[in-house]
Amino acid sequence: MHSTIQKYKDIISAINRKIEEQKIISKPKVIAVSKTFKIEKILPLIEYGHIDYGENKVQEAIDKWSDIKLKNQNIKLHLIGKLQTNKVKHAIKIFDYIHSVDSLKLAKKIADEQQKQNKNLKLFIQVNIGDEEQKAGIKVSQIQDLLTFSKRLKLNIIGLMCIPPANEEPDKYFKEIKLLNKRFDLAEISMGMSADYLKAVENSSSYLRIGSSIFGERN
Repeated sequence: MHSTIQKYKDIISAINRKIEEQKIISKPKVIAVSKTFKIEKILPLIEYGHIDYGENKVQEAIDKWSDIKLKNQNIKLHLIGKLQTNKVKHAIKIFDYIHSVDSLKLAKKIADEQQKQNKNLKLFIQVNIGDEEQKAGIKVSQIQDLLTFSKRLKLNIIGLMCIPPANEEPDKYFKEIKLLNKRFDLAEISMGMSADYLKAVENSSSYLRIGSSIFGERN
């Protein structure tokens, strides 16, 4: 068995154990974060049948996934990195989910472009949950405004996304996002990465963004 598949299966087993132990009802999906990895490294997992993949650059996604998505219509591509407004047109073409909606301007651009392309992507609002200056995402106090605006534009906002501060215990931030998601009556949560995905499972995350634990360390 290919090492990538073995690592993936180990992660799924760990998630299943956590679900059983905590009596969690819904099972999260794993987004295999394939950013910076060559397609040769990803192919064994595609052939194994995994369908959710995460990229953080639009051009890299187009170069890497255009042919594969034509051949395999089940594959779902998630944009997990910051989206510049000038790349929205290309992002809408290749991606199925955007996890990084973080401004009114970006929401408007996505709405306009979706209309032109007759597409309706699933979207997450990225929240800067640790209020870190260097991080993308909106403040907690801005969620309501962006949600209201997005609904007016008929955008399909399915949940909130966050990346907790790197050097802190993620649990309290995950708990906060879980409560916010409930308060705004949103169905999905995008949180949890290689280092903290089991904590995210405990806090009802529905999409786990796992890269290095599946594909190995990035160069």
